[in-house]
Amino acid sequence: MAVSQATSQATQTVTHQPQKRSWLDLLERESVLGLLFVVPALILILTFVAYPFFYGVWLALTNTRIGVTGDFIGLKNFEYLLNDSVFLRTVRNSFEYTGVATTFKFTLGMAIAVLLNQKFRQQRLARAAVLLPWIIPTVLSTIAWLWMFDSTFSVFNWLLAKIGIDGPIWLGDAHWPMISLMIVNIWRGTPFYAISFLAGMQTISPTYYEAAQIDGAGWWRQFTNVTLPLLQPVIMVVLLLSIILTFADFQITWVLTRGGPADKTHLFATLAYQRGLQGTQIGEGAAISLFLFPALCVLVFAIIRNLRRED
Repeated sequence: MAVSQATSQATQTVTHQPQKRSWLDLLERESVLGLLFVVPALILILTFVAYPFFYGVWLALTNTRIGVTGDFIGLKNFEYLLNDSVFLRTVRNSFEYTGVATTFKFTLGMAIAVLLNQKFRQQRLARAAVLLPWIIPTVLSTIAWLWMFDSTFSVFNWLLAKIGIDGPIWLGDAHWPMISLMIVNIWRGTPFYAISFLAGMQTISPTYYEAAQIDGAGWWRQFTNVTLPLLQPVIMVVLLLSIILTFADFQITWVLTRGGPADKTHLFATLAYQRGLQGTQIGEGAAISLFLFPALCVLVFAIIRNLRRED
């Protein structure tokens, strides 16, 4: 009797051991284990990125309003926008805003990165200080700029009055509102360029500069023939992110001008918010938000392809 029980227990142990081992062998495979690690992130992306995006595309193709389920109307929202003078002005504003701000942020960011890449006293403190405009919450810093641009209490106009110059009405006079928006965006975005370029410069081997010095190259030739070519991948990625974020800028414009005066400073995000939420035209607002999506996809594809080709 005891012999039969021992035999049965041994048989059960033998039958369960291969099954347990098979699961362990399965988890030891890189493809299976990698999939298990990716699944949670994939679920989050599908829930919070893919679903809102495709739902937004669907809304852009309907005449949905707040509280009213719309019908499918195809590309009529986009056709209407192409004949809307306010939207066409918004397109022009967005390209001007992005082009001017990106140019200044790139130039100033590169200059600051070159300076911070030199050795000097309090170097770490200077690098930390440069990041402050980018670290401060956007709305908080923009409110401070709103006070500085105030038509009555503007600190800029007070300084100009000290030297006998009448300052403009920054947020309400001719082209000054758009210039004011660009100034704030440049002030806030330049540190991102500077720190990104500085990080790229830190990875360049000093031997390249030593070889250039042996060949008699000055600092400008070293910058154009060594720094810029080796920094090109970083430049491409930073420009890509900056262009996308600048086109989608909302907080600075909404806090300073809310698209005014007379809808002259609207960008895509502010006009989409005004039409979609305040104006209850959800479908039209979604169409405004997605208007540049195809062009941005082409830009992303071109930059990524260029980076892969260089690698």
